[in-house]
Amino acid sequence: MIRALGLAAAFAFAPGAGALAGCNGDADPCETPQGSYHAVLPEDHGGRKLPALVFLHGAGGTGKGILRQADPFLERGYAVIGPNGMEREGRFRTGWYFHPVWGEKRDELNFVREVIADAEARFGIDPDQVLLGGFSIGGSTASYLACADPTLARAYAPVAGGFWRPHPEDCAGPVNLLHTHGWRDKTVPLEGRPLRDGFVYQGDIFVTLQIWRAENGCDGMRADSFETDGPFWRRKWETCNDGALEFALHDGAHSIPKGWSSMVMDWFEALD
Repeated sequence: MIRALGLAAAFAFAPGAGALAGCNGDADPCETPQGSYHAVLPEDHGGRKLPALVFLHGAGGTGKGILRQADPFLERGYAVIGPNGMEREGRFRTGWYFHPVWGEKRDELNFVREVIADAEARFGIDPDQVLLGGFSIGGSTASYLACADPTLARAYAPVAGGFWRPHPEDCAGPVNLLHTHGWRDKTVPLEGRPLRDGFVYQGDIFVTLQIWRAENGCDGMRADSFETDGPFWRRKWETCNDGALEFALHDGAHSIPKGWSSMVMDWFEALD
């Protein structure tokens, strides 16, 4: 399956940056009917409604692990929410269920809806300012949630994970989405790969982008603008009927690269 790597490269951790970890000051996670999550809030948020990063961990990870590395978001005034994947047997003890061949052990769409609603009630996050991201299989899950219900979050930021084969034939509507991927990724290659001796196949990221272009009503297949300065090569589709679609490529492997936090927050805050 997919390794949960690279979070330390994405976030710089400094103790004490968050006012709340676990749930309401407890080490234990917040419970919802279908699962649990961890949360950390910026200090001195003054009771205002907070934008939130809801980030889905990779296989074998936990929501609590996300929080330990959330400082760049906290410093910009975001709450950081780390839902917990389901426990399971095997090499990777936690994961997400979105692929039909695995069976629906949990309705992940309704679970994440529960998490957002619960975090709004408990902590005052703004449900209209949610950035839903994920790494590896968490990035794939974020992509499928965006496909099933584009209104679940304001924007989506999958990293190193997209659709699997067979790719969806269509999705429920346009999205704001920034997909980030590593040129050298061998765990989730850009072209995809077979797993479990061909029992399941990861998808092709370029087909994933094609699906999003169709949903957003983009005029052309090619991107409209390009950036090659800095650590990311970015392609942006601008002549679309709706939504915002970008692809950021970095020269690393299966990881969340340095600079991703700032890039994705700048992108999110610039949305119309």
